[in-house]
Amino acid sequence: MVKNEGLLVIVNCANRTQADAITRELVRRRLAACGSIGAPVRSLYRWKGGLEEADEVPLTLKTVAARFAELEAAVRELHSYEAPEIIALPIAAASAPYLAWLQENTAGSPEA
Repeated sequence: MVKNEGLLVIVNCANRTQADAITRELVRRRLAACGSIGAPVRSLYRWKGGLEEADEVPLTLKTVAARFAELEAAVRELHSYEAPEIIALPIAAASAPYLAWLQENTAGSPEA
């Protein structure tokens, strides 16, 4: 395993359609190398003074630290929530081939 600048970014989405659209756009823009869309979950949270409940779809994005600010801005642009969850966790270590793939697929210009 090799130390790296990789990040796992967690974003909960309103539904699968939104999670898919966000993932496709971020991968197209090379802001994320990939995204994993999970099964729906039930979220309970405080919002504007009240207790809220919602079914949400978790999304885990894989990117590099150098692209996080752009990724965050894009999620805010594409997401329907006023304050979407955008949490980045460092990848402490990963295999060299995976890191090379991650770097390669988050570098350069967006694809058409």
